[in-house]
Amino acid sequence: MTTAERPEPLDAFRDDRTYLGADHRRNERRTWIVTGICAATLAALVAGGAATRSMALMASGLHMAAHVAALLVAAAAYALARRHAENPAFSFGTGKIGYLAGFANAVVLAVTAVLIGIESIARLLNPAAVDYHGALPIAAGGLLVNLVCIWLLKPTGVSASRNDPQGDLNLSAAHLHLSADAAVSVLALLAIGAGQWLGLGFADPLAGLLAAFLVAQFAWSLLRKAGAALVDINPSPELTAEVRRRLSDEGERVIDLHLWRLGPGHHAVIAVIAAADPKPVATYRARLAGLAGLSHVTVEVRESGEAHGHHHGHAHD
Repeated sequence: MTTAERPEPLDAFRDDRTYLGADHRRNERRTWIVTGICAATLAALVAGGAATRSMALMASGLHMAAHVAALLVAAAAYALARRHAENPAFSFGTGKIGYLAGFANAVVLAVTAVLIGIESIARLLNPAAVDYHGALPIAAGGLLVNLVCIWLLKPTGVSASRNDPQGDLNLSAAHLHLSADAAVSVLALLAIGAGQWLGLGFADPLAGLLAAFLVAQFAWSLLRKAGAALVDINPSPELTAEVRRRLSDEGERVIDLHLWRLGPGHHAVIAVIAAADPKPVATYRARLAGLAGLSHVTVEVRESGEAHGHHHGHAHD
């Protein structure tokens, strides 16, 4: 026998299918503001690096250029996700557009690391005179701007939620770009200081190589996080275990369970339950009510002795 039912939606689960982060509009505004600040800083760094012939400063400027491009991608992703939030063509909403932008930005970071490394090696092999006195205040100014922007884009609210540690990965990617650029700026300052006061000319291109390594590390971390979300790797073993525990509360068997991320702070679950005395689907859905971060639930119930092709009931929301 096959039956199906659809209970009234529970407050814990959503009907709108958008699955955007709770701070989506706020994060979008902040990203556009920081993009403008960084674009102005980029112009100053590139001009200063060219004028002073500092590789460390040019590395900072080169990374800032990639960083501005990354911020533009992040801001555009916010706008695109918001604009198409109600578009039925997106079966599970537009929450993952930010993860796609984060992955793209990780690639930009990786390419930047390679370019900085190549130029730094060239400067080690063919040293060039550096105007340390002129480069120092420019590098310090670049670091100050980075610190201000890092503060502006600090993840808050659901972006830093315990239930979704990755939170708004689009914002995290932009924040990571800023953090990497700040690290490059610190290295530039140290290298310029070593060259000006200690006469260590090799410190400038060496700082460029260290910067390339740090940026590559940031890129790898972001690639792993964004890639995991895009290919639906289980985002929370803890949440999965809690779902399983609740659904098997009265001796039922959870014979199939899938949990994946839909967007910042939003997860979906599909569960198949086998029970000797199956209860209405609404009963099992009610057991999951109150689980933070669980926004879309599909439950199928089977009698323990049923063939795999039959089900007692199913419902989703």
